[in-house]
This record gives sequence, C-alpha cells and structure tokens, in this order.
Amino acid sequence: MRTLERAPALIGQYRDELIQPALVLTSVACTAVQWPDAQIAYRPLALPLFVLTSIAALASLLPWSRLAGNRQIAVMSAYMLFGAVLMPLAHATFAAMFPFVAASAAGIKLASRRTAVTIATAGAVVASSATWVVGELSPQLLEWPVWLTLTVALPVAFGIGHRDRRDAIRNAQLAAESAQRARESEAREAALVERGRIAREIHDVLGHSLSGIALQLDLADALRDSGRDDEAAAAVRKARAIAVDSINETRRAVHALREDTLPLPETLYQLAEHASAEFAIEGEAGAVGPETTHTMVRAAQEAMTNAAKYAPGAPRSLRLAFTADHVKLTVHNGPATEPRRAELAGGSGVGLVGMRERAALLGGTLRAGPADDGWTVELELPR
Repeated sequence: MRTLERAPALIGQYRDELIQPALVLTSVACTAVQWPDAQIAYRPLALPLFVLTSIAALASLLPWSRLAGNRQIAVMSAYMLFGAVLMPLAHATFAAMFPFVAASAAGIKLASRRTAVTIATAGAVVASSATWVVGELSPQLLEWPVWLTLTVALPVAFGIGHRDRRDAIRNAQLAAESAQRARESEAREAALVERGRIAREIHDVLGHSLSGIALQLDLADALRDSGRDDEAAAAVRKARAIAVDSINETRRAVHALREDTLPLPETLYQLAEHASAEFAIEGEAGAVGPETTHTMVRAAQEAMTNAAKYAPGAPRSLRLAFTADHVKLTVHNGPATEPRRAELAGGSGVGLVGMRERAALLGGTLRAGPADDGWTVELELPR
C-alpha cells in the first residue's frame, strides 16, 4: 500500500533521473551518425575531441556518489571543455549540444554551486574563443556569432534548480517516512500502554475476586467438617455470587478500556445521567491523565453499583472537584427507600478494596464510609 501511494513520486523521480542519460546518449549517437557526411572543420582535430567528449559524457553517467569530489570535478570539467572546443568544429552536427548538456549536468551533479557555475562559465569562454578562432581561420566553415556561444553557460541554472527540487522532494519523502515511523512507534507504544492497562485492570478484578472465592470455599469446607451444612451451602453460594460478579466486572472493565475515552467530566456526566443521579463540578475543569480518568470512572461505577445493591431507591449524587494539582470525586447516596432485591444484594465485597489499592499506586487516597444518613465514597488523585 505504501509503495502504491508513493508510485507517482517514484515515477516522477525516475523520469527526471533519465533525462540526463537520454540527452547524453542522443548526443553521442546522433553525432556519430551525422559525422561521415557532415561539414566538419579540421576533422583530424575534431575526431579525437569527439571521442574524448563522448568518453567524458558517458563517464558522467556512472554512479556519481562513488566518485571522489576531485574526480567529479575533473570529469565534469573535461566534459564541458572538450564539448566547448568541439562545438564550433562540428557545429553542423548534434555535437553542438554537448556543452549545453554538460552545463546542465554540472548544475545537477556537482555539490558545490560555485564549482558548477565556474565550470559552465569557463566552458562559455572556451566555446567563444574557439568559435572566434575558427571564424578567423575558416570563415567559410562557420557563420555563428561569437555571443551565441556564451549561452552554453545558461543551462547550469536549470541544472541547479533541478537539483534543488530533487533534494527538496527527497527531504520531504525522508521527513514523511520519519513521521510515519514516529506515528507507528507511537501507535505501538499506545497499544502496549493500553494492553498494560487492561492487564492491570483484569488482574485487580480477578485477583480480588479469586481471593474472595478461595476464602469462601475454605470457609465452606471448614463448616462442612463441623457438621454445619446449611452455613457451608451459604458459603458456596456466596463464592458463586463472587464468581458471577467478577465475570461481570471483568467484562465491564474490558469494555470500558477498549471504548474511546471521553474527557472525565463528560464520562461522569453520562454515568450520572444513566443512573438518574445528580452531577456537579467544582473548580475549573482541566486536563486529566488517562490513568487518573480511568480510575475515577471505575470508582464511580463501583460506588454507584454498591448504592444500587445496598441502598435501592436512595438519592445519589456525584461531585467532581478540581484543584491546581488534584482532582477529587465524591459519590454519595442516601438511605434506602426500597427493599433490597435478592439478585442484586450479593457481591464480591472487594471492589472498593481494589480501587483503594489502585488509588494508592497513583499517589492518591480513597475513603468510604457512612456520612449524612447514607454512604459516601471520596477518591482524590493527582492530575
């Protein structure tokens, strides 16, 4: 998928990289084909120059990064100067393109702009001098004005611009790949953190629940040995109730951890609205860490569940208070106004114990006890 997304950029990059080889090969091939029948000034001199220029042009197509800096300059200088001298001698052939292509290649391939401009300028001077000499010695073979040969230095600007564009694209691609790797690393880290949170939550729920089940079964075994079968059966039923409750708590914990996390005030507001409880915020609400948010929500769920079990019909309220360094959750329920329902009366009895241990791990406190003719749970954690 990533390769398909980069396909247009890769095609553009390869297309740009093929321009120079195409120009060099076209210049060499066309000049070689035209050479036997074209009007060439001073052929004994022009032929070796054409061979040397072709060799230098083909050498510029070699893996450029493997050449040392001084060798790069030497190859490009030979390419430019041989082509500049050959230009007026074989002006009737495609060889006139050599210095123009060489100037463009210098701008693209040489790391130093100053060196590229110097080579292109020197080529223009040499081409102008050679044109003047050939025009003076054999005016019938050359009708070019000298100033026209100065234009061979202009393609260096296009070459430098092309190199800058290529480098900018490469840097943008590297930056995009680096950003993608960073996003993938952050995603993996977030997944590991989330996995750790789920593991800790399940460990808390199951650890306390299994401990309660083991205690109840040990009690049932001791009661049966003492001949107190009814009490032993009650202990077994209590163990079963703890097991069922722990399964529900585990499912709720996994569901809560896997769903998208809303800001703490919004989450508690929805919880209070669902339970028909009052909700209030004190202080200026601010950012709260994910561990603190999750612990607050779990404590509120546990407190509301206990209120429904042990004080059915009682009015309930949630209050969230923000200070500079801490956030405090207070859950209060009044006395029961309805009879307890048998299916809700049982429970593990260790939910708040687990929340108290979780609060201690986060550097906070949890207090639960009777207050104002009811029951109050207070959880205070650092933000």
